[in-house]
Amino acid sequence: MSGCSTMADKGLVDSFGRRITYLRLSVTDRCDLRCTYCMPEKMRFLPRSEVLSLEELHRLALAFIDRGITRIRLTGGEPLVRRDMLDLVKAIGARLGDGLDELTLTTNGMQLADKAQALADAGVRRINISLDTLDPALFARLTRRDSLPQVLSGIAAAREAGLKVKLNTVALKGLNEAQIPDLVAWAHGEGHEVTLIETMPLGEVDGDRTDHYLPIPAVVDQLERRFTLAASDHRTGGPARYYDIAETGGRLGLITPLTNNFCATCNRVRVTATGQLFACLGGSEQVDLRAALRSEDSDALLSRALDTAMQVKPERHHFAIAEGSAPAQPRHMSMTGG
Repeated sequence: MSGCSTMADKGLVDSFGRRITYLRLSVTDRCDLRCTYCMPEKMRFLPRSEVLSLEELHRLALAFIDRGITRIRLTGGEPLVRRDMLDLVKAIGARLGDGLDELTLTTNGMQLADKAQALADAGVRRINISLDTLDPALFARLTRRDSLPQVLSGIAAAREAGLKVKLNTVALKGLNEAQIPDLVAWAHGEGHEVTLIETMPLGEVDGDRTDHYLPIPAVVDQLERRFTLAASDHRTGGPARYYDIAETGGRLGLITPLTNNFCATCNRVRVTATGQLFACLGGSEQVDLRAALRSEDSDALLSRALDTAMQVKPERHHFAIAEGSAPAQPRHMSMTGG
């Protein structure tokens, strides 16, 4: 893949003085699962003609690195369903140690068994894998796919390839609620970290999210009946707060978009597979990077678009969830990138 000319050496700082150093770059909105809290069963995905090419995604990544982005997370949808995805990982990974400190990936693990070693060879050192339950029947109910063994094989392959694994678990009342302590214990026993996440009200789904909304503080209360949790000063630059668990020797992360706003230290922006930059996951503020990329003066217009994104980035999101209420934003998480 070819690069783009070097842009002005100017960091990205929003109007609240927060330095933006972390990009979550979605490569597709498509997914090979249909998680009930994320999307409807008959999800309508974007026409492929609207999605950025791998060349354009690479150019975007380089442009962000030249403006001070040091960490890039590739997301989807499910990023590994995109053909030739590994070529993009290799191309961006070539900048590791040259402006880029870390290249990571969020995946559901379905395609990971065959790709974990190639990801490690390309410079990826850690990945996040979504896993809400170890129970096959509940997994099939939540994802609408009977594929838990495939995901577990992917997790095992990642470990074998030397990738550091963090499991992302959405807390769901009446579904995986009672299983979370066992899931945490299993993950720590395998050498993996776990991050528990409150369901995010993005996009329409089949049913009402409030039926299964579970506040993370309630999960912590449950965990403390079994484990000894101690607040940790560990930070990754993301929104999670961390605890160490004495009995397992492992680390637990908590992401609480609804019960404990974490925006004061936000250092990230998200770009969709169509090149729309969303300055905030929970906001509607966006900047069209695809138009800049495809213009005759793409470098200058792209630099200007990134400056605009810093101006429109809000101070905080305003997520809320209530029975019968519309999602905070109409777009699905699979479009914005997790």
